[in-house]
Amino acid sequence: MEQVYQLTLPALFGRAVGKFGSYNAMALVGEKPLTYTEVNRQINGLMRFLEDLGILPGDKVAILSANLPNWGIAYFATTFMGAVAVPLLPDFLPSEIENILNHSEAKALFISEKLNPKIKDIEVTSLKYLIKVEDFSLVSELDEGPVYDAGSVCTKTYQVEEDDLAAIIYTSGTTGNSKGVMLSHKNICFTAENAQCVRNVHEKDRFLSILPMSHTYENTLGFVMPLTKGTCVYYLGKQPTPSVLLPALLEVKPTMMFAVPLIIEKIYRNKILPAFTKKWPVRQLYKVPFIRKKLNRMAGKKLMQTFGDEINFFGIGGAKLDKKVEQFLIEAKFPYSIGYGLTETAPLLAGMKVFESRLQSTGPAITGVELKINNPDPKTGEGEIWARGANVMKGYYKEPEITSEVITPEGWFKTGDLGAFGKDNYLYIRGRLKNIIIGASGENIYPEEIESVINNYPDVLESLVVHQKGRLVALVHLNMEELQSKYSELIENGSQQAEQKLNEVLKELQHYINQNVNKFSQVQAVLVQPEPFEKTATQKIKRFLYN
Repeated sequence: MEQVYQLTLPALFGRAVGKFGSYNAMALVGEKPLTYTEVNRQINGLMRFLEDLGILPGDKVAILSANLPNWGIAYFATTFMGAVAVPLLPDFLPSEIENILNHSEAKALFISEKLNPKIKDIEVTSLKYLIKVEDFSLVSELDEGPVYDAGSVCTKTYQVEEDDLAAIIYTSGTTGNSKGVMLSHKNICFTAENAQCVRNVHEKDRFLSILPMSHTYENTLGFVMPLTKGTCVYYLGKQPTPSVLLPALLEVKPTMMFAVPLIIEKIYRNKILPAFTKKWPVRQLYKVPFIRKKLNRMAGKKLMQTFGDEINFFGIGGAKLDKKVEQFLIEAKFPYSIGYGLTETAPLLAGMKVFESRLQSTGPAITGVELKINNPDPKTGEGEIWARGANVMKGYYKEPEITSEVITPEGWFKTGDLGAFGKDNYLYIRGRLKNIIIGASGENIYPEEIESVINNYPDVLESLVVHQKGRLVALVHLNMEELQSKYSELIENGSQQAEQKLNEVLKELQHYINQNVNKFSQVQAVLVQPEPFEKTATQKIKRFLYN
């Protein structure tokens, strides 16, 4: 009978080291991986270094860096000694970094050299130490002070309990107010263990990490989960641009990845769809369902080759996947899986197994999690999704009042998402409660659904539907390069004709939208958004900036 382990990070990682010590654990793409034993040795050396700096259990230690093995080593060293990790998104503005470091009272900060300019002018009274994440050397004007030695060991023994705080994750939400989500060791480890019901992760897996480790989605599922199961995780060390990502996929040949919808939606719209829509005969054939399915299956085989041909689990989460793109993935027989969760639930609440998908569903609740629809509409079955389980956060840091607003005395967490259950308890999400627009006759309008229609229009890159002075307005970021190449002869003839042509495109787009949505969701105006919309870490548009 297998030993029952405490749901703490040191216990689960310790179990992995015991079982898989000589196996590869972490690597930058193109470099020699560190084994589990080597990672463990470096964690112990770094714990001793933090100990020598005077870091105590409960102290806050922040991490500001792109993904790399040392990010994970810094996170584990911090949490294994009972201190609290404060991961910061590399995209945070200097003002956001300053606010978070002050609010969390961070005592030390691991930082990558590239991100040094972001902290150059900030003032944080609690911050005593800056540590270079690349080599764990102290950034100090004085030469004196402790030195990191991977071979050293702690002088103290640390006893970490399941309910101890492991991390404070600051959300850069779509609604604008950044809150510190307090996650315990149990919150994180419970999710890492119980997410196995969606996909059993093991030592033969190879995982390619492309989302920020400072976001809960990648942190729990793409870092903690594989590294407690004997898996090797590979990091790009750079932004996942096509020129960086494509060679890495062929080199690593990952079996598993996690992504946000925008990544697969871009591949579909920029690479796959044009192949079926550029030439008139193919475009006509693609409209015939059984031919479309055959063409999509062929495209699916090519897509598998792009991903290294060995991927058998492509997790998608963080935002809603476009319906047409999901239909393609189903017909292409691509091994995708959709999950649903929030930072506050560390993060996974529901997920579906590969090839058990239902269009636009996130699957059933994961093992050990209860989901219910609170006060459902008698006609539609829709209502706010509430969740209960060992992965629900301890609360918002220093915000007991806001915490009590979202967690009931019975332990139910109010997600703020509107959804309903379908067959077999598969969950379907309609959108954020805060985003719903109430129409003139009191009907609910879901902007996300209108945006999904708009984003399938050929010349649109992204869109946002807002309510302005009683009117529904679509803000669209257009593919201007594509439009210019399409109408170059007109645009070259002067700006007046160019403006006229653009107005025609917007009118055609408005007509297309209103033909494809219900009468309550019809837009009264389409306006050009010249720059890409500002987004969160999971590539959701920050709506509060545009409403």
